[in-house]
Amino acid sequence: MFNRESYAKECIVETKSPNLDLLPANIDLVGAELDLVDLEEREYRLKKVLVPIRDEYDFIIIDCAPSLGLLTLNALAASDSVIIPIQCEYFALEGLGKLLNTIKIVQQRLNIDLIIDGLLLTMYDTRLRLSNQVVEEVKTHFQEMVFKTIIHRNVRLGESPSYGETIVIHDASSKGAINYLNLANELLKKLETVSVETE
Repeated sequence: MFNRESYAKECIVETKSPNLDLLPANIDLVGAELDLVDLEEREYRLKKVLVPIRDEYDFIIIDCAPSLGLLTLNALAASDSVIIPIQCEYFALEGLGKLLNTIKIVQQRLNIDLIIDGLLLTMYDTRLRLSNQVVEEVKTHFQEMVFKTIIHRNVRLGESPSYGETIVIHDASSKGAINYLNLANELLKKLETVSVETE
């Protein structure tokens, strides 16, 4: 993916969903962290790969692993904004502070235009007191930064990747699909507001 001979356009795969393409990773990405260490401008490799296709899409969403290595730094350096998912579980808030510090460093050194779109609460189970405590704590500390939409823990949501389908194709009436559609609407409204304010 970071090899100059590999161009994004050649690797794009069409999906069953209209207007949705995929630029998939493969097992070789496991060694990318080590390959990147000694390269010049190692934090900008993904950005350089995406530059030729940026104008062909309204949105390019980069899904990152839950780690703060060079691959995540590449994603942050290549992005305009970031959505931070927070699982409604015990250790969720532990890593949040580190991630926010990392984003601040990226904003200062690698990508001054990077903004945080919001914090997204995920894997929410209404029956668990812990889930409700995490929601309350995040909303209390971060207020307007938190998306109103919460992604509930949902069996159909967990199933869809094993079928190679988006949740909307797998089961559009499921709670998971409705949650993500609500998130998309909320995000679009937020972006429209920002666009109007900057005009």
